Amino acid sequence: MAENNFLVDSARLGERALQRKHELENNPASRRSPLAYFPGMEQLDSPVEEAVLQEMEDYDCSRYTAVDVRRALAHQNCSREDFKALLSPAAAPFLEEMAQRAQRETSRHFGNTVYLFTPLYIANYCENYCVYCGFNCYNDIRRLQLDEAQIEHEMQVIAASGMEEILLLTGESQQKSNLEYIGKACKLARKYFRNVGLEIYPVNTEDYRYLHACGADYVTVFQETYNLEQYEKLHLLGHKRVFPYRFAAQERALRGGMRGVGFSALLGLSDFRKDALATALHVWYLQRRYPWAEFSLSCPRLRPIVNNDKITPQGIGERELCQVLCAYRIFLPFAGITVSSRETASFRNGIARICATKISAGVSTGIGDHEEKYDGHQEGKAGDEQFAIADSRSITAMYADMSGEGLQPVLNDYVYV
Repeated sequence: MAENNFLVDSARLGERALQRKHELENNPASRRSPLAYFPGMEQLDSPVEEAVLQEMEDYDCSRYTAVDVRRALAHQNCSREDFKALLSPAAAPFLEEMAQRAQRETSRHFGNTVYLFTPLYIANYCENYCVYCGFNCYNDIRRLQLDEAQIEHEMQVIAASGMEEILLLTGESQQKSNLEYIGKACKLARKYFRNVGLEIYPVNTEDYRYLHACGADYVTVFQETYNLEQYEKLHLLGHKRVFPYRFAAQERALRGGMRGVGFSALLGLSDFRKDALATALHVWYLQRRYPWAEFSLSCPRLRPIVNNDKITPQGIGERELCQVLCAYRIFLPFAGITVSSRETASFRNGIARICATKISAGVSTGIGDHEEKYDGHQEGKAGDEQFAIADSRSITAMYADMSGEGLQPVLNDYVYV
């Protein structure tokens, strides 16, 4: 079977598939180059990737001192060099000062609002073998794809809670979740929600244009890690293995008419300081090419997955994560910052007071279980989750907690004319 048309039924892994899995894991020569595009993948003539990766490669966090950190905090505008100092170990003793500066920047540009949204996973089939992900094609999990009626029912349940923004997610399978399927989901979402986001496999500019026409407002893509060597070791099979195509996804989405784009590395896969630097620089460079667009960053850390509960963040605890987020806010004062349910309720409550502008609520990373989550009537019918969440608060509880923190929860801040 051709690799660009590869989909494993993980419930019935045959001997040939197991042999291929073993070969991919143990023989690097058996893998495609992570720089080799598949047929049909659009290639952009853009200098952003080279600029970001070179600056990340040159970053030596150990050369920054307390003097550099103090200088960075004293500057009214945070330069790239200042940002590098704020990400360095030398900035750790200044975390309280960074938090105060980040809070001032957040208040100046976003007031005391925090935006609430809900993710809806509509399929968990995947053609990629990413060793850290619960959806990977070799993982033996319950696979499920919602049909149109099931998608609409899930949306009705979520909309009844008062939520006005939804983020639609699929596993990365172009066979099971093709553009037409995702487009229909966008059209359904537009019936119930004021803001529709997508977190799907990267596609070409014209494909993003089609999805935008179907109702999608913004696209989020996780680069996972910007370290090409580590990326190659973690993404062993499938379209996701193509590093530059994934890197340019947000730029293609903007060219396709999307209003906004989101960025992130999955912190813990590689050197988190370099990945955080590259994520922010990715935003910084594109802001200058597309100044009209909305940009946001996420800060997910590794979480346990089905069949592998030993996958945990490496080298980045809550204090380090807080440092990264404060540095993001100081460097990119106009960008949104999303903190996912991968983090605990107490951490999310605290960080929302400092620099987060968007928080998910009523979260499920399983397929088709929002009604189960709300009233317990569909136990056992859902597809397995992508990862284990740490904060399972309902929308009502999240709204009350954010209000209790002195924040103003917002369900929609767009006026359509």
